[in-house]
Amino acid sequence: MSERYEAGMKVRRAVLGDAHVDRAEADKTAFDAPFQEMITEGAWGTVWSGNGISKRDRSLVTLALLASGGHWDEVAMHIRATANTGATPKEVREVFLHVAIYAGVPAANHALRLAKRTYAEMGVEL
Repeated sequence: MSERYEAGMKVRRAVLGDAHVDRAEADKTAFDAPFQEMITEGAWGTVWSGNGISKRDRSLVTLALLASGGHWDEVAMHIRATANTGATPKEVREVFLHVAIYAGVPAANHALRLAKRTYAEMGVEL
């Protein structure tokens, strides 16, 4: 594997947690292996590995973009990742308020419902 892949896997594990990455790796097949390699190198080895903004800020930006696009499974995954990035529930709520204004109330409403459910599953009191 490339250096970018190795760097990406390190950041991916730090943000999403070993359990999540281990499950994704265990579920990987020859069919989706090229995709997994691409996201590990591109998203995690390039974007998330950058030093221009903090992991906390990347986490909040990612949540806004995912909610705006209606990528609900990914929203829940990245809410869980806030435990590793330092983004607080209050900051996540503020991001979703921003989403309401710039991307639509229905998207923000759904994202807030997901956040409440995901934080409850995580044992985070809101």
